[in-house]
Formats: sequence, structure tokens, C-alpha cells
Amino acid sequence: MAYAVPLRAQAAYPNRQIRMIVPLAAASAVDVAARLIAQKMATNMGQSIVVENIVGAAGIIGASQLAKAAPDGYTIGGFNDSILTMVPNLNPATPFNTVTDFAHVSQVATIDFSIAAATGAPWKSAAEFVAAAKAAPGKYTYASGGNGSPQHLAGALFAAHTGIDIRHVPYRGASQAAQDTAGGQCDVTLQGIATVAALAKAGKLKLIGVMLDQRHPEYPDTPTLKEAGINGFDFSTWFVLTTPKGTPRDIVDRLHREVVKALADPEIKERYAAVGLKPSGTTPEKTAAIVQEQLTRYGKAIKDNNIKGD
Repeated sequence: MAYAVPLRAQAAYPNRQIRMIVPLAAASAVDVAARLIAQKMATNMGQSIVVENIVGAAGIIGASQLAKAAPDGYTIGGFNDSILTMVPNLNPATPFNTVTDFAHVSQVATIDFSIAAATGAPWKSAAEFVAAAKAAPGKYTYASGGNGSPQHLAGALFAAHTGIDIRHVPYRGASQAAQDTAGGQCDVTLQGIATVAALAKAGKLKLIGVMLDQRHPEYPDTPTLKEAGINGFDFSTWFVLTTPKGTPRDIVDRLHREVVKALADPEIKERYAAVGLKPSGTTPEKTAAIVQEQLTRYGKAIKDNNIKGD
């Protein structure tokens, strides 16, 4: 989808349409975040931004296209932390280096996570699900957006933290995982609230736990994990705007300024908050440091918990 704006006087950059690669399924949390900010940035910059979903291989296909794109600011990426910090730790054959092959612009937002089940599921809280899973090891399933996805890692770490044995069912995208959980094909899914919001509000999914310090204002009846007696477990993901390595610093800085400007807009603040997105807007340097730190931290967590990519 292209977000078009009226023609007006342009600076040297941008002077033509920008393409944003999102290597994730449409309607996923990052896709929602990317489309909202792309629309606002397009208006502010005076150029269209086309958001293109290129899915497959846990995001590797789309991310590889960005890594190989011309470093001119006209092909940018909207990535989640899975592509940058989880997949490389699970797949040694990842064909790019997430630290050196990209010029990261900004961590745009962090994404609050939840545990969701079909509306007709018997559990009213995460604690009830954990109790059921402990009573029947290997019986219950959790759906994810694919091997190495945030939902995969969240589910595996949650299972390790609570001492339960639940089976992983990978899908090609987080939104499909949420839809099949709503349909009863899987028991639960650990998802960004932005991904499950529409299904929850339509009464097709129910949130049985949120990974927040306080209850989410959009879901006041859903207890936090701490309220349910599950202490010490926290999980969230994030959305980064990035570019190919070699992109001129003045273009990276311009894109960062536009991210910060868009995030300050009251409409973006309101729409992000409604779906569990917390604006960030970090500098390129801070963003690169976040990627490196989490790449190292998740590498240890994946090894310590024996999490496999298949």
C-alpha cells in the first residue's frame, strides 16, 4: 500500500517514492506499527512510502533484499527484533550480519505481549493454563509466527520459566497463528497485543494474561502475569527502522528526525497506545547498541534453554 501526499517543494532527499520492506505478515504487530508511521512520515516528508510485506524463512527473505538494496535511502526496512536478534542465533546460515550489514535508524516502538486463547477455552488466566499444562505434559500447543519468531521464543521461554511442556506449532506469520488459535486449532499463542487486538475486540480471542506491570487499559479484565502469580517473567519485542549498510549518514539522520517527529504526533501516540505499542525513537547509535546487546542476550537464553529453530 502506498501512502501518497500532494506534491510540494522537496529537499534533495527524498525526491521520489520510498519503499519500506516489512519481512513479516500483514496485520502483525510490526506491520501495524510500520503502516501507521509510514503514513505519517510520508505526509511530513512530502513523498509516498510504499509498505511491502515480503515474508518467508522467518523474515530472512525480506531482510536479505534490504541488505542487498542500494544504500540510497529509497529502500528502507521495518524489522522486528526477531529478524535482528533471534533468527541469527537459531539459524547459523542466516545470510547477513545484523550488526554490520545494516545502518539502523531508530527503535520506533516496543510491543507489549500477551497470552491469548480462543474465546471458548476453559482458562481465565495464565495461571489456570499453566496448571492445566502441568497436569498434562505435552498435551497443549502454542502457535507462533514461525521458527525463530518472537512468539516462538516467548512460548519457549515461558514454558521453561513455568516448568511446563507445551508443543510449538509454527505458522507463516503471527497473524495466521492468532487466527488459528481463535479457531481452536492451537490452544494458546503468545503475541504482541497489536497483532491480537482486532480478534480480541471481535470476541474471537480472549487475553488470559498480559506481560505488563499494570493491566492494559484496553483490556482491564485481563490480569497481568504477576497478578496471576507468575513472577519474574517479562517479554516484549520491538520495531526498528533500518537501512542497508553504506547509507549516507545525512539520510539516516533525516529518517531518524522524521521518526521522532511522527512519534510526537498526538494521533500516532493515541493509535499506538490503543494496540499496545510504546513509542521509542532512539538514536542510530543507541539502536545499534540495542541490537548488539539483545543479539548477545538472546544467544545465551536460546543456548541455556536448548531452544531449537525447528
